[in-house]
Amino acid sequence: MTALALCLLAAPVAQAGRPCDTPQPPKKHTVEQALNLAERTFKALDASGAQVVLLARAGQDLSRYGLRYSHLGFAYRQPDGAGRPVWRVLHKLNLCGTRVSQIYRQGLGEFFMDDLWRFEAAWMVPTAEVQTRLLALLRDETRAVALHRKPYSMVSYVWGQKYQQSNQWAIETLALALAPELGSGQPTRAQAQAWLQTHGYQPSVLKIGALSRLGGRVTAANVAFDDHPNDKRFSDRIETVTVDSVFAWMPRAGLSSLPLVTQR
Repeated sequence: MTALALCLLAAPVAQAGRPCDTPQPPKKHTVEQALNLAERTFKALDASGAQVVLLARAGQDLSRYGLRYSHLGFAYRQPDGAGRPVWRVLHKLNLCGTRVSQIYRQGLGEFFMDDLWRFEAAWMVPTAEVQTRLLALLRDETRAVALHRKPYSMVSYVWGQKYQQSNQWAIETLALALAPELGSGQPTRAQAQAWLQTHGYQPSVLKIGALSRLGGRVTAANVAFDDHPNDKRFSDRIETVTVDSVFAWMPRAGLSSLPLVTQR
């Protein structure tokens, strides 16, 4: 077993979006599957010739909503201290089911170590122009987190600013990289969302009934529905940003290739 695997086995893992009052070391089988997926993804990304991709994982079973992937981040290629190519992932995590979140830079192994529902990776290769703009933003420590907001809800309203879930941060940050009007001054989430609307982004519409909404709000700190417009919420229409909706929109908007998939 690799040294990396041994280190991961020895360290407690905080699970994104899930309670972890008493974090447990990951199981050997989980570590092996995650590292295998990371290695296969590394080789596939390197072979693609891309410098930046949108990378997704399947951390939860969302099949009841017709969704395959749960979490999106930006993976980008850079040299390590010895000049060898490595892939880093910039993404937003809500750890331990709390009401807040943080932005993290991780390696591929860490990205896939989150007790995945299905050991599968999916990614899209943006156009050359989009990659250039994204790479410049991702390397800018300040600008990369300019639109991050800590208050978190897993089902935050796509056009709201009260909360911000992980996929919402990713797509708003994509807009920040591409929108000329956000290139100076202090950009806002409202500006990024306006750009997304202008360029045809459409969120997923989840059918979530009143009892499910009430149960989620009472039992989970990281679930809230009060930012959704009443007419949509009370008709059980929850409009939120999902990986699947981003993967459908970007090729349609001419911003990327079709999604590719790597399995363990």
